[in-house]
Amino acid sequence: MTTTTGPTNEDPGTVRAVHRALEILSLFDEQHQTRTIGEIVRGTRLAKTTVLRLLVTLESAQLLAATPKGYTAGPGLWRWAYLVQRSWEIPAAARDVMRSLVEAERETVNVYVMRGLHRVCVAQEESPLALRHVVRIGDQLPLWAGASAKVLLRDATPEVLDKVVASAPAGALDAGTLRAQIDAGTAAGYQVSHGERETGLSAVAVPVTTPDGALVVASLSFSGPSARFPQERIPVLVALLHAAAGTLTAQGFDHPIRNPL
Repeated sequence: MTTTTGPTNEDPGTVRAVHRALEILSLFDEQHQTRTIGEIVRGTRLAKTTVLRLLVTLESAQLLAATPKGYTAGPGLWRWAYLVQRSWEIPAAARDVMRSLVEAERETVNVYVMRGLHRVCVAQEESPLALRHVVRIGDQLPLWAGASAKVLLRDATPEVLDKVVASAPAGALDAGTLRAQIDAGTAAGYQVSHGERETGLSAVAVPVTTPDGALVVASLSFSGPSARFPQERIPVLVALLHAAAGTLTAQGFDHPIRNPL
């Protein structure tokens, strides 16, 4: 008799039961606010008996709550959500800088920091236009594509670039090409990308550094539909971003989750 044991890509350094519980929680999002037991079994590929035990545990910790339609987020997550909000929230002065950029150009403004092999969105001010680029706070995006990624990789070692390339789709790029793109953007003082991660999406990004300029601590970017990012508009966007990034640098901007490789 065989039993479904679920995914086998768990990190050997993790605790299996905790990994599986978190895997269940990851099935819930804005589009799937409620999940049935059957959906959780199919989503995790775990045995139903295992799923039921984990659900009882998560419910007792108030991380999930049972409803007539299935399970949904529990009240215990409110405390964690509040903690994350307070820990991640950027200073009001930095938020004002981002708002001024949106008011000037009506494009979405994002701040990303590097964490391992990803760039994480830690702040966003949305464009007021109906057609706009939106990334949720906390979203992890790859480092192998995008203007912000190349800004954050400015000081990356060859070993880090090799890991970034290895994380990209097969044949997407090589370390030499990536380093050349990073260096060209560093010399210019900004990075531009068109459709690298998603067709029809463009971005312009500049670095936010430590006050002495020695380290890149974040990227500051405009992003939106490629049709609104013609070459003749780039210098205007870059000038605004540089002025804003200079203000953030002078304020001593950093973020607690920043963790370069």
